[in-house]
Amino acid sequence: MRNIELYRDDQHLCILLNESEELEEGGIHSNQYLILHQGNGILLDPGGFGVMPDVLDGLLEYCEPKDIRTIFLSHQDPDIVGGLASWLELTPAEVFISRLWIRFIPHYGLPSSGRLHGIEDTGGAILLEDGASLEILPAHFLHSEGNFQLYDPVSRILFSGDLGASEISGRELSPFVDDFATHISNIEGFHRRYMASQRAIAAWLATLGDRPIDLIAPQHGPIYRGQAALDLLAWLENLHCGVDLLQPGGMFVR
Repeated sequence: MRNIELYRDDQHLCILLNESEELEEGGIHSNQYLILHQGNGILLDPGGFGVMPDVLDGLLEYCEPKDIRTIFLSHQDPDIVGGLASWLELTPAEVFISRLWIRFIPHYGLPSSGRLHGIEDTGGAILLEDGASLEILPAHFLHSEGNFQLYDPVSRILFSGDLGASEISGRELSPFVDDFATHISNIEGFHRRYMASQRAIAAWLATLGDRPIDLIAPQHGPIYRGQAALDLLAWLENLHCGVDLLQPGGMFVR
């Protein structure tokens, strides 16, 4: 296992935590990210209960649990939220998730807590110590009804949740995508089925606008860098998916 630093300067650090080649049988590889700004931590999509010890082990190379001030949840899936109870015990973090999913959180064995904050549909920001901020961008129906991404203007990384995700097994996984054309076969089936529609993609692209992006870091699979990140955006612009492909009887256009 290894941590992979995605960005570093004197005040700001972005890390892919404990990248692993091993995966539990039947599971799907997931990425957990840590942002440290002036020593204060933001943990992104911390993962299920089973990966929590490895994520904690990676995190301890950079900070203590008491330094995690914020946990950002892009949506409600168990591979994101399943280990949250442990993180709430270990850290003083405030947790941000779509307002749609606040009432579902107790079903993960969590008590109602004043530390859970619902994100409004239009997004928002996570404020940092020196007046900087991380942007919470709406990405609804890609794939969840209440779905958000996090854009970091300092590192120019878009933490994209399931958008851009692939279902590559751990043993086949490399940390980065440099040649997008060869990667399409790893993502096309997932996106055509899990993303809701081309209209949802178009709304998200308009929201993203012309923000400069050096890396697109999804919750599953390798990270897109350089031209591959731009190629992913161009590919998504013309992708028909989800309800665009739905036929009577539960069939999908292939």
